[in-house]
Amino acid sequence: MLDIQNIQNPILPGFNPDPSIVRVGDDYYIATSTFEWYPGVQIHHSRDLANWQLAARPLTRASQLDMRGNPDSGGVWAPCLSFSDGLFWLIYTDTKRRDGAWKDSHNYLVTAPTIEGPWSEPVYLNSSGFDPSLFHDEDGRKWLVNMIWDHRQQGGDKFGGIVCQEYSVAEQRLVGEIRNIYRGTDHKLTEGPHIYRKDGYYWLLTAEGGTGYEHAATMARSKDLFGPYETDPAKHLLTSKDAPEAYLQRAGHADIVETQNGEFFMVHLCSRPLDATRGSAPGRVVGIHEEDARRSPLGRETAIQKLVWDKGEFPRLAHGGCVPADAAPAPGLPHAPVAPIVTRHDFAPGPLPVEFQWLRTPEPDRLFSLDARPGALRIFGRAAPGSTFEHALVARRQVDIAYSAETEIDFQPESYQQFAGLISWYNGFKFHYLAVSATDNGARELRVLSCPADWPMLRVEQPLAEPVALPATGTIRLGCDVDGMVLRFRYAIGNGEWTDLGVELDQSAISCEAGNGPGNNFTGAFIGMCAHDTSGRGQHADFLNFTYQPVPSGPSNSGAA
Repeated sequence: MLDIQNIQNPILPGFNPDPSIVRVGDDYYIATSTFEWYPGVQIHHSRDLANWQLAARPLTRASQLDMRGNPDSGGVWAPCLSFSDGLFWLIYTDTKRRDGAWKDSHNYLVTAPTIEGPWSEPVYLNSSGFDPSLFHDEDGRKWLVNMIWDHRQQGGDKFGGIVCQEYSVAEQRLVGEIRNIYRGTDHKLTEGPHIYRKDGYYWLLTAEGGTGYEHAATMARSKDLFGPYETDPAKHLLTSKDAPEAYLQRAGHADIVETQNGEFFMVHLCSRPLDATRGSAPGRVVGIHEEDARRSPLGRETAIQKLVWDKGEFPRLAHGGCVPADAAPAPGLPHAPVAPIVTRHDFAPGPLPVEFQWLRTPEPDRLFSLDARPGALRIFGRAAPGSTFEHALVARRQVDIAYSAETEIDFQPESYQQFAGLISWYNGFKFHYLAVSATDNGARELRVLSCPADWPMLRVEQPLAEPVALPATGTIRLGCDVDGMVLRFRYAIGNGEWTDLGVELDQSAISCEAGNGPGNNFTGAFIGMCAHDTSGRGQHADFLNFTYQPVPSGPSNSGAA
């Protein structure tokens, strides 16, 4: 079998943050955060650490996860996936409030005999903080660790340290004393804990510095689970904070796995800002400023680094220093390719293709159907764009700096309050929308609606000088082309030729860093299909197909859904 020489980063491109990795025999699994997107938690599988394929989204029903009303970038934060006693153990947070002095972050546990499930009903754990992690000690006892939120603190650092409490499997609850085992370093914002047992030490890996450009991973160790913990003399195992030229930025929030050959690898969060990405196009759109080049439309991604972890010593990156490498030397494992991502979907009855997700609700039948019209994805017009309850949007991640997307829509709006089409989406105040709608007298027309991170006004701009008149009936093809910072929309009538709408929109606005809206933003750009009906009549739109195609002029790294 062919051995892989190097693993190109990121291994999970596009919005796939906060990785938690586990090995079970020859199989590796990574769980990542999904925030307000449903179903909850993404789990990818690999056998060689280089090629990854989506294996499961385990939180699929209301009893496990109901995010209706959750804020943008709330929902599922930082899952932890582990394996013990013949079961997969998945810990996750459902964040109901994320702005201001308090966080409402509720932590749960589900288990399954296989990664595909069935996944159990959830066990409620606590709400004291987020980023929970389950440590299975050598004596069989299990310990939950999470950061604790201290609302008494002034300013932004309300991170009160890492607390530890025992989990009773028999009683299905936390028991015993709650101990604060580590308060972090002067880099502050200590979160994302994982504990490992090696060489007579408990090793505590944390994330620090926030999830922006100061992010870092820090290691500490102790002979006793409850401390005191000695921080690594080097302080940070991983960070890009002092390397603005690095390809991978915002590096931190990490987890470590040992291969079957005794090698150690670390997966970690990162992003690729447009100024550090080959194929970006800075300065091509009116209104883009120099500081906008630090924006990352692909969101926070997952990368991998090889470690050297000598007996009794703190681990180090195999290539030296603390800055993440663009590529990692691969373990000596057989090459294990995965099926390529499907780029075109001609919709048919049955389940939604795995590339797609929707927002918040465990009742997707109210949003869309693949059975109502065989051969089409029917989306029912619901609330306005940005609704935190019923927003009828079906979308997939942007995983390439440059791509093209197309869909064909059959939609008969009766009012300007009914609109549907193709949307580049980050959240309720960051989107670009090519929408079929209607005039006052019901004549069909095409509009562009854009909300480019304009907070607090939340103005929806309409870049077209005039809406485009459309035939009274028949399908309309909608397309968009993204190249770095630039998004262009186009359309075609039926099988006719494409017409470029002649506007260039700022795709860098569809990113974590853009705008100064509520709190921080933690997700990434999606492209998809949607229908809105603010009249409340629920007018549906039928989408006959959808295509997402990487464009070779941009750096293609499509390896994950």
